Amino acid sequence: MNTTDDTGTRDGLLAGVRVLDMTNVLAGPFAGYQLALMGADVVKIETPGSGDLARQLGASRELSDADLGVSFLAQNSGKRSMTVNLKTDGGRAVFERLVAGADVLLENFRPGVLARLGFDWPRLREINPKLVYCAVSGFGAAGPMSRRPAYDQVIQGLSGMMSVTGTPDTAPLRVGFPICDSFGGMAAAFAVVSALVRQRATGCGAYLDTAMLDAAITSMGWVVSDHLVAGREPAPMGNENVTSAPSGTFATGDGDLNIAANKQEQYETLCTILQRPELLTDPRFRTREDRKRNRDELRHELERSLKAKSAREWDEILLGSGVPAAPVVSVPDALRSAQIRHRGLVSEVELPTGDGRAVQVLGAATHVDGEPVPPPTRAPKLGEHTEDVLTEIGFTDDEIVALRAGGAV
Repeated sequence: MNTTDDTGTRDGLLAGVRVLDMTNVLAGPFAGYQLALMGADVVKIETPGSGDLARQLGASRELSDADLGVSFLAQNSGKRSMTVNLKTDGGRAVFERLVAGADVLLENFRPGVLARLGFDWPRLREINPKLVYCAVSGFGAAGPMSRRPAYDQVIQGLSGMMSVTGTPDTAPLRVGFPICDSFGGMAAAFAVVSALVRQRATGCGAYLDTAMLDAAITSMGWVVSDHLVAGREPAPMGNENVTSAPSGTFATGDGDLNIAANKQEQYETLCTILQRPELLTDPRFRTREDRKRNRDELRHELERSLKAKSAREWDEILLGSGVPAAPVVSVPDALRSAQIRHRGLVSEVELPTGDGRAVQVLGAATHVDGEPVPPPTRAPKLGEHTEDVLTEIGFTDDEIVALRAGGAV
């Protein structure tokens, strides 16, 4: 496990890039977190007195009451926090100066909110021609649904994702985690980094309009492509793989086992290991297409044999066989696995409570130069870095006092 203190001395791939993160809750903060993990200086701009709603969300009431909700801690380590009130003249003046010195502006207001505050794209570009401005929203900046509020479950339903999740009896079914928020955030982070490459080469900024609905649909792979290209009507298939059989989740003597015997030789090897040679010549199962047509009968036959051992035992037996297989495990078991521990995906960060307590959060999914990438610093208290950032962009001590007195920060 990685341990992160408050020094933040490790440089990253985005060292020297300053990001203004005006986002709330998950999709936008997730994008900003990916940039922070890669070394960007991410300044989280929050509303005085309240901040990101995620500060009140999560499974720990104690942390939420301290404005350090679990949902906030998970996506905001490695960032600095300052408060700015854009509804005041002083706050707008501060924001202008922040934009002038930034590389990236990331926000997930409803489309039009920032423009109504006086900062539409033409104005932002006037302040800083090199700015990469990324707006993350549910449906994008234009179109008949652009002004609708969006939450992950709403996007799951509108993308078609729920219609293909579950079985014919249980669908439509929500995916068990906020997948559309995560995909939307990752799409935004990728677009920002792509725009930064052009910015560095040409000095030209960019306006990026990331829609969670678009990101959700693009994430569904063959479900969408089979329909667009081949005209197949998507349907829920539970734990079965529509492209092959046997490929899905199978009951064993103890626990469930995922098997993906997608190739003919893998199927043959599986039947040999299970000591079921008759399944190789059974006309119902000879070819991939035969097996797909008769997948329910094949499942029944395979599970008869799989009941002889546990999922863990079958995993060991199949490991060197060339047949892809692994047990179905819980989230806690996945986090405790030897592979995840070896990868250093989970990091320990201090809480900004001053009592030495720490929590665990996830780092980046990609190793850089052979090393895991943990968050460089802990999550910030609300407005913890306001004076530091104001000083960095040229405000004097007296001006900062005046800004505070006027409710601008």
